[in-house]
This record gives sequence, structure tokens and C-alpha cells, in this order.
Amino acid sequence: MSIALFALGGTISVSGRATGERLTGAEITAAVPGLDELGVPLDVRDVHAVPSGSLTFTQVLDVVEAASRAVAEGSAGVVVTQGTDTLEETAFLADLVWPHDAPFVLTGAMRQPGMAGADGPANVLAAARVAASPAARGLGALVAFNDEVHAARWVRKSHSTSTAAFVSPNAGPVGRVVEGGVRVLAPPPRRAVLPAGIGRARLDAARVALHCVTFDDDPGRLEGLAATYRGLVVAGFGAGHVPASFAPVLGALADRIPVVLTSRTGSGPVLRRTYSAPGSETDLQQRGLINGGLLDPYKARVLLRLLLAAGAEHDDITAAFAEHG
Repeated sequence: MSIALFALGGTISVSGRATGERLTGAEITAAVPGLDELGVPLDVRDVHAVPSGSLTFTQVLDVVEAASRAVAEGSAGVVVTQGTDTLEETAFLADLVWPHDAPFVLTGAMRQPGMAGADGPANVLAAARVAASPAARGLGALVAFNDEVHAARWVRKSHSTSTAAFVSPNAGPVGRVVEGGVRVLAPPPRRAVLPAGIGRARLDAARVALHCVTFDDDPGRLEGLAATYRGLVVAGFGAGHVPASFAPVLGALADRIPVVLTSRTGSGPVLRRTYSAPGSETDLQQRGLINGGLLDPYKARVLLRLLLAAGAEHDDITAAFAEHG
């Protein structure tokens, strides 16, 4: 039995040597005190050594596929180290397609290895402990950071530099690493697993736009969008509102492509029937927009793109957002 560790790029792998040179997974784990006391060996593999902002859906699904093979071959859990910029999105993508009880744990670092107070080693140790813990089985994809354990569905990067950047505004951490042990305090419910074996061509074709509505915004920016995108996520004001001028434009788009309504606030749900003015959540749903529930715009985009690539129809997409949102 082992823990499979997949090392990507990101701050945790910045070597401080030649420009662009990255630490390998073996070099990252060699700097982690206490790993030898875990009781489970690490099977370290290097993949896609790029900043997380350059990762693609296909690359992340490739990692999930390799992790599935590792579990089938006997690994008790999986750790993925990567950059933090898109970690909340890659974690959610992995969670949507991860079919195993074995924990799939993502982590990274906010400070480079050569900096004072580098947090990478502590985060890797915490992630390995979570991946090896029976308490974390059956919880899907998790993020281990700053000795907290977050569900992929809820976690967000909330700060550009803090070592406590990862939070779950709607739910809080689902667990913590305490004195080397993993305590799961609020296990997240598992949702239906979506298909992972989607070809690159279908993913590339399932492009989804994201528009964040702003003060005195111009709906003209959405003209022609349905000709080049298969779906749209709208990050609306507050509980799911847009300027009245946007309502007919979004309604016309919803007649052609799936349009998902989310909130730009960072936490809280999109309402369903509290407000009724033009541009309100009630009005927009009557025009055909899909309620994104508690999903933030970034995760809603991940879910919508995966659904479109899998060939889901409008009713299936609405049902999926009702379940996952």
C-alpha cells in the first residue's frame, strides 16, 4: 500500500535556480520533515510541470486518470501538488469525476521554498496524512492547506499572498490536521460522478464564457457570443441580479445556449423567487436562465463545460446544477 503523489508546477516547485527550472516531486518531498513517519510510502510522479494558470481541462483529467490507475494498483490515496492560482477549479473538476473512495487531496504553497516561512513542506505533510487517513475516504476531492481540510465543492482562494488563503465561505473547513491526526468534522455529501473519459476535441469544442456583471455595464458586450461559445456563466450582483438592460439579452442567449446564473459576491446562494423586478433572479429564470445555486462562477463554468463536453442536454444541465449547486 502506498500514497501516489503527482507533482505539477506552481510556487511549491520554484527552485530558485535557473529561470523556469522546477523542483521535482522527489525534491519537494525530500524537504518535508516527518514524511518518513507517515507509515505509508510515497510513490512520487512528475507530470505537467507548469504554472497552474496554464493547466488545461485535458491535463487535469489526465492526472485524474493516472490517479485512478494508481488506486486500482493498490494506492490508498492520492496527493497532487500544483500552483494555487487555479487550485479551486482543478479541485472541483477532479471532484466531479473522481469515482473512488480513496482520498484525492490537492495542495500547494503560497511561499516559494527559498522564502522564510515556506509553507509547502507543512502542506505536503498534511495532504499526505489526509490521503492516508481512513477518515477521509469517500469524501471525494479535498484541499489540504494550512492544516485545514476543505471540500473541493466549497473551497476558494481568498487572498493573493497569505498562507491562509484557502477558505470555504459557505461551509467552513470539513476537517483539520491535529497533532498528526486527521479529524473530519463535517463530511461533505457526495454527488453523482460525471464521465471523465471525454476526448480533447469535445472539451475544446465545449467553450464556456464567463461574464461578471459590473456597475453601469454594457449588454452589448454579449452580442454574438452564442456564435462562438456553447454556454455562458453570468456572475450577477448579490443574490443573482443584473441591470434591467441585460435581461432581454440574456433571455435571447438562453434560447440558444445554456446560461447559468451565479453570484459574484463569493458566498451565498442565488435566490429563486424573492425579487421580481426586471433583471431579478425570478425574471431571469423565467427567461430561461439556469440557477447556479451555491456554486461560485468559476466552479459553475467548470461544471457547465464538463456537462456540455459530455453531450448533456438542457434538462440534464438544469438537473445537474440543482444537484451540485
